[in-house]
Amino acid sequence: MDRDPVHIIGGGLAGSEAAWQVARRGVSVILHEMRPDRSTDAHQTECLAELVCSNSFRSDDAEYNAVGLLHEEMRRCDSLIIAMADRHKVPAGGALAVDRDAFSNAVTVALSEQDLVTVERGEVDGLPPESWQSVIVATGPLTSPGLAGAISDLTGEDSLAFFDAIAPIIHTDSIDFDKAWYQSRYDKPGPGGTGKDYINCPMDRDEYIAFLGAIRDGEKTDFKEWEENTPYFEGCLPIEVMASRGEDTLRYGPMKPVGLTDPHKDEKSYAVVQLRQDNALATLYNMVGFQTKLKHGEQTRIFRMIPGLKNASFARLGGIHRNTFLNSPRLLDNELRLKAQPRLRFAGQITGVEGYVESAAVGLLAGRMAAQEVLGGSFCRPPITTALGALVNHITDGANSDTFQPMNVNFGLFPPFENRIKGRERKKAHSDRALADLETWSA
Repeated sequence: MDRDPVHIIGGGLAGSEAAWQVARRGVSVILHEMRPDRSTDAHQTECLAELVCSNSFRSDDAEYNAVGLLHEEMRRCDSLIIAMADRHKVPAGGALAVDRDAFSNAVTVALSEQDLVTVERGEVDGLPPESWQSVIVATGPLTSPGLAGAISDLTGEDSLAFFDAIAPIIHTDSIDFDKAWYQSRYDKPGPGGTGKDYINCPMDRDEYIAFLGAIRDGEKTDFKEWEENTPYFEGCLPIEVMASRGEDTLRYGPMKPVGLTDPHKDEKSYAVVQLRQDNALATLYNMVGFQTKLKHGEQTRIFRMIPGLKNASFARLGGIHRNTFLNSPRLLDNELRLKAQPRLRFAGQITGVEGYVESAAVGLLAGRMAAQEVLGGSFCRPPITTALGALVNHITDGANSDTFQPMNVNFGLFPPFENRIKGRERKKAHSDRALADLETWSA
């Protein structure tokens, strides 16, 4: 039977995953990606699923961590994004991190080899044509102004937004290993790792206080007029914002020294800057948690104050961009369709999830929902006891629309147990129940 294709706007993680899921169900897809015709401030290539911030998909622990559980559920649901992440992983302690260029290239190739997927380059500047009966909008945090404005006009909602951030990347051969050393926190190995997956740069108290002052006093890039009143997302704060919140904020955040032992000194470090491998060749490492709005010259000067980075050569410096998202509990139905115009379905960060994996997970569900709709069937959402189900429930039914903010997957989104299970046992119980319920749902 001839069927209308599903049009997907945006070739990021969510859009790429959605396209894969639709095509795998025998429905044709037209994937619209505006790059390279129109570039963004954050992207550097024209590849699909480009990672513009960190190269980490976070914890891969499927037993005791909600995002690791989400990884495993997506693996069992034929996720393209997780399959390519697994194929191009680099050592990162307990995290799943990838060679970002190899990863996005692999996603691009996989979709180009799908007979039912057509990639069209060019911007969709406004609402899609009415002839497009099934549309997934997966434009992410950098939705073009024309489309964002059209959605806002259609829904009557003011755009909600926060800042997302990019951490600097350093050439490994410019790091001084008379000061720095390799070690994962608590020597914990991760996917393909050894327990020595991070490069650690220690600070004593005097070095830390001087560094903190430099960050606070460093010259920052001015916000554009349309950015000035945009709130930050608490899970991805710029380092200068953390530094302004108190002397110990960074020491209890990205610079915490616990679980690390400096082989060059007997005393414990007062603070530690960690660098995470960014590519398979291990020639590039990114500064964990060091997203910033410091001017580029200031970044170079201040970050070279870090022991081990005195002669650091930067492959990329940090930056911050605006991230736009919908008030999904108010605007979307339980199949991610816009209530004001149900032919439009949304996926990824624009729905109010935060994180690479969460964005791709919503793309996976949106793709399956759209395909099932085209095929004339109804879609059964995954149980709320699963990570997939808990996440989509939060953005459509579970969150308070008056206070809605972007959310990472976490066990707090799952329904509680009647008996009082605590700590690690509770997390393990959530994971065991989730995978069992996912298997039933998949069948």
